[in-house]
Amino acid sequence: MTEISTTTPDTRFVDYYHAWIEIYKQDAVRDVTLRKYRNTETWLNKLIPNVKMCEINRITYQQLINAYAKEHEKQTTMDFHHHVKSAILDAVDDGLIERDPTRKVVIKGKKPRQKKMKYLNQYELHNLLQALNLGENINHDWLIYLIAKTGMRFSEAIALTPEDFDFSHQCLSINKTWDYKNGGGFVPTKNKSSVRKIQLDWQTVMQFSGLVKQLPKEKPIFVGEDGKIYNSTVNDILAKYCRKINVPAISVHGLRHTHASILLYAGVSTASVAKRLGHASMATTQKIYLHIIQELENKDIDVVMRSLSALT
Repeated sequence: MTEISTTTPDTRFVDYYHAWIEIYKQDAVRDVTLRKYRNTETWLNKLIPNVKMCEINRITYQQLINAYAKEHEKQTTMDFHHHVKSAILDAVDDGLIERDPTRKVVIKGKKPRQKKMKYLNQYELHNLLQALNLGENINHDWLIYLIAKTGMRFSEAIALTPEDFDFSHQCLSINKTWDYKNGGGFVPTKNKSSVRKIQLDWQTVMQFSGLVKQLPKEKPIFVGEDGKIYNSTVNDILAKYCRKINVPAISVHGLRHTHASILLYAGVSTASVAKRLGHASMATTQKIYLHIIQELENKDIDVVMRSLSALT
């Protein structure tokens, strides 16, 4: 196995990149991030398996980016570029590559697919919540209910333990997620902004104070003893309820969009919605819900025009 300390100009770049991950990324980044670096390595092995360190220049690098872009959208290509560039810049610093070949690279990509955000309006959400089987014990329906009421991410919701509820202050602490894709276990939140407190309405407080009263304080309330829970299972349950009440079938993540949309239409500021959702910045919220914000701005313009017209 190639080590960075033994790398020469004739070393394959894919071997250098593999060793670079082992030294600089292994145990230094979250598992989900490490998997992204590994995926980049897989593509390097596919696209430039035999390219040597000495052959990495601006032309070969642009050709690599172009080849990757043929099968990926521009943003995905940008992420790929950032992963490879990080390794290359270290190689430049170590004198293994003479000049930075990533300078002035042109990022291309396939045309993004038209993505239509699916969410319910307030009336449809009301009917959905009414249809849920909310019994005396915690079940998947209660999970659907809580996500709809809070706008949490799925991984955040299934990581909740009884001690995360502060019933006296009517709030919920989000400080971890559940690694449901890799067998379970608590892992950190998506980013620092995701660590937050979400205010709960009094009805939800009353309901969950009874539901979690006798449950172990430090165990996730929605996860079974085997630690497994599947996003697809909850999505299937949610879709069945949507079909039952004749509303558009949405995913669990669609409940998060529904929550945010209802708040925005109700006049809640973008900043407050961003904080409640745990977005890294208000710009993220504005980007995702641009069409709603623009619709609200048009309504504001109508109000302004009517007000000005009355000043005669």
